[in-house]
Amino acid sequence: MKIKIINKSEHALPEYKTADAAGMDLVANIEETIVLNSLERTLVPTGLYLEIPKGYEAQVRPRSGLALKKGVTCLNAPGTIDADYRGEVGVILANLSNEPFEIKNGDRIAQLVIAKHETVEWELVSKLSDSERGAGGFGSTGRNN
Repeated sequence: MKIKIINKSEHALPEYKTADAAGMDLVANIEETIVLNSLERTLVPTGLYLEIPKGYEAQVRPRSGLALKKGVTCLNAPGTIDADYRGEVGVILANLSNEPFEIKNGDRIAQLVIAKHETVEWELVSKLSDSERGAGGFGSTGRNN
């Protein structure tokens, strides 16, 4: 699949690091280091602009290593970039640790995954079919009581 992209950053285009990788790293495109204090959040620009084909979305997801090692994650994860959006790709980062975290130009800050999606047409009904689970939710599966 080909996706049109404008790169206004000084960094390379996102790329898959292994043959079976689902995500590509997004990097910070900033002029000055950002210090993200404990429990703060910020929008980090990437300098990238996408034209995603209809029927697809780009998902912005946390980097697992950043989340585990530094407590920094993406809010609104996965963040959806719709096919009709033409603005700059930004990453909402939050620092869930107790320590300040520095974001420098070129730092890998998130993953970008391209995913197909369906568009639904609602069918209004008065009853839904029965299922084994029924209306049980929020931890109800796998319990015997």
